[in-house]
Amino acid sequence: MRTASSGAAARQDHPGPRYAVADLSELTLEMLGEAEPFDAALLAGNVMVFVAPGTEVQVLRRVRDCVTEEGFLILGFHVDRHLSLQDFDRHAADAGLWVEHRFATWDLRAWHDDADFAVTVMRREGV
Repeated sequence: MRTASSGAAARQDHPGPRYAVADLSELTLEMLGEAEPFDAALLAGNVMVFVAPGTEVQVLRRVRDCVTEEGFLILGFHVDRHLSLQDFDRHAADAGLWVEHRFATWDLRAWHDDADFAVTVMRREGV
């Protein structure tokens, strides 16, 4: 569980952006103090590997709902830890998201089936 001091540490180390510490399974724009959705959301650092089992679809929906209709989500995680890519893709589809791009690294190296890491760009279904 992250503490409020995590946001303070991020602000000290990387001033400029606005940081929030929240339970992603309960995330809303209101709890972030935002009136308008974001253009994009980034979940880096194996976030999806560490959410509580069974909350993956809910987390993806909550993050999706904080992004504009035309916006996108970018998620990166090791595919050899607690969450298979097949399960992730199923959770994403259940959350109303589709895979637009997939890469094997953050520097956008091409995806291949034996990659141990996946960076996935997703959008809302129907967009």
